[in-house]
Amino acid sequence: MLKIEDLSVKIEEKRVLNHINLCIGKNERHVIFGPNGAGKSSLLMTIMGYPRYKVVQGRILFKDIDITHLSLNERAKMGIGMMHQRPPTIKGLTLMRFITEVFKKEKVAQKVSEKLKLNSLLKRDINRNFSGGEIKRSELFQLFIQNPDFFMFDEPESGVDLGNVEVMGNFVNELLEENLKIKNRRRSALIITHTGFILKYVAADRGYVMMNGSLVGMGNPFQILKEIEKHGFNRCAECLI
Repeated sequence: MLKIEDLSVKIEEKRVLNHINLCIGKNERHVIFGPNGAGKSSLLMTIMGYPRYKVVQGRILFKDIDITHLSLNERAKMGIGMMHQRPPTIKGLTLMRFITEVFKKEKVAQKVSEKLKLNSLLKRDINRNFSGGEIKRSELFQLFIQNPDFFMFDEPESGVDLGNVEVMGNFVNELLEENLKIKNRRRSALIITHTGFILKYVAADRGYVMMNGSLVGMGNPFQILKEIEKHGFNRCAECLI
């Protein structure tokens, strides 16, 4: 589904990613742990194609097609979707109008909004005075309507109370076709997390640790999380020495 080869990225003159190699197969869910400022969000922004993130080395392949220099909207049309950690407020555009104008799926949107408890937000400007949980649920709502093949979740549990984490976790499972047999699933995901709370609800196949813009470890995500909970990220930093 996604293959990253020796990827290095900078913002203006600052290097934010260093020699990243990553391969996510069809039906797979991968998770990246790391402290704040490690480069996790920069990786997702680069995969999504935000122009601020300049690839200086390596390439990104999606469904065996080189997308390294494609625009953000071209990548979205190919089937890449992203849940942002801090999406912008859009004054003058209601959530429902955005969904109906862009995706033409008003009936589907009404049904899904009930499941995510978003009915009261549909007529409000996108993210304007939304709580942390409401913003996250709104992002999931938009992802469902977009219906991509590859999902990227940027710290979905950040700033969200435990009740909303459960709602989101269950809905993420629905997005990733948890109810289907593995061989019948077509969607893949890359999840960024600082706390690991989302893994209480979403099963992941492989985990990584990112430090200072580099992937420094790979393995069972639940074992990695236990080590981080026990020792913090200090032990992970030893891999950089």
